[in-house]
Amino acid sequence: MKPKSAAKPAKAKSATTGRAMTKPKTIYSKAEIEEIFRRFSIQRPEPKGELEHVNPFTLVVAVALSAQATDAGVNKATRALFAIADTPEKMVDLGEEQVRDYIKTIGLYRNKAKNVIALSEKLIADFGGEVPRTREELITLPGVGRKTANVVLSMAFGQATMAVDTHIFRIANRLCLAPGKTPDEIEHQLMQIIPDHYLYHAHHWLILHGRYCCKARKPECQRCVIADICKSAEKTSEMPAPLVELPAQII
Repeated sequence: MKPKSAAKPAKAKSATTGRAMTKPKTIYSKAEIEEIFRRFSIQRPEPKGELEHVNPFTLVVAVALSAQATDAGVNKATRALFAIADTPEKMVDLGEEQVRDYIKTIGLYRNKAKNVIALSEKLIADFGGEVPRTREELITLPGVGRKTANVVLSMAFGQATMAVDTHIFRIANRLCLAPGKTPDEIEHQLMQIIPDHYLYHAHHWLILHGRYCCKARKPECQRCVIADICKSAEKTSEMPAPLVELPAQII
């Protein structure tokens, strides 16, 4: 009689995503990752999102509108809108047609206006007009996906999340920091490898790095604060001298 094989231990799960933990695909050491985010923290001690908003509700709307649009374009359209409709009740009273007129310079504005009214109505009906504080509840709102929910949880409620937008998706793969085929896969990996003490600001650091330095067409490696650590095959220049003080183990 064959002895019973020992039961396989359950895979550890991420405390952040609740998913089974898998070994990150990063090619960086823990010391290198620590140093990358240390430099980002020196470069931008208090990074801020660039979408203008006045409260959690207007933030939800702004982030939902930003899909396939620039933050600058969204801000230009929403300044006047939020001046008269900064609550779900006011937005519903304004109506879909008028919302459409305010945001018509934004891509997909017709469908987005419909979603703004629908999410406002759901907030009133299901949440008493208040923006919920959990990802599970946020993604029930029309036009709100995981990325939008993560931005709201971070910017409105101070939770450490990783909102993977086009910039983060690009540089996570380009730098081989957290390569993946989907935003969820990259989010999961980044949440595993980023040191806890840098996690709260990490998504803003990565977004701003991708927007202003590690650009899509031609990364500006000559002024990059992590160029000497970066393992990307797409570098456009030789590694410059570090712009910030390095710990002894990295030099």
